[in-house]
Amino acid sequence: MNHAAIAAFFATLQSANPHPVTELEYTSVFELLTAVLLSAQATDVGVNKATRRLFPVANTPQAILDLGLDGLQSHIKTIGLYRTKAKNLLQTCRLLIERHGGEVPRTREALEALPGVGRKTANVVLNVAFGEPTMAVDTHIFRVSNRTGLAPGKTPLAVELQLLRRVPAEYLPDAHHWLILYGRYVCQARTPRCWECSVARYCDFRPKTPAPRS
Repeated sequence: MNHAAIAAFFATLQSANPHPVTELEYTSVFELLTAVLLSAQATDVGVNKATRRLFPVANTPQAILDLGLDGLQSHIKTIGLYRTKAKNLLQTCRLLIERHGGEVPRTREALEALPGVGRKTANVVLNVAFGEPTMAVDTHIFRVSNRTGLAPGKTPLAVELQLLRRVPAEYLPDAHHWLILYGRYVCQARTPRCWECSVARYCDFRPKTPAPRS
């Protein structure tokens, strides 16, 4: 995908969805961090079901700590890897209180120092909560970037760095959301829905998937 095609690709996605947002439900930066931490190897739908039970009871670091391990696990046990995630979240809450006055830090280094928070999670928080032009490469973005020719790479980090170089600056703040939604609903893993894709003309993927027969 050349630079002109990339610009047209994102202009089209922007036109269809001018103000994209995450599908995770949250009302504070801490709730966002918690939801993203819980979302590893889980769907946003599944995380939202769990946090709708958790957040009315505990939505601050201290309130999460007050639940204790068993109490926290009981609220998130429908999510995959919930035992590990509960331990990481409790440790993260302790560090937020001890090191950051109970607030979520605004730097990558501080975020990645929190248990259960890797580069992808930090990028989501920096982008969604603080407006940083970061690129959180999940399975959807990794697939879309390679399949379309937008930003080919063999690892998530390689794709992230390619995207930061190739996506026009005016689209970077929202590009992460557009690509996730595009991968989740259109450029799907098994059968990309090329027949209803608004950006198919700019994409390098061949051959395009034909519309299913009725």
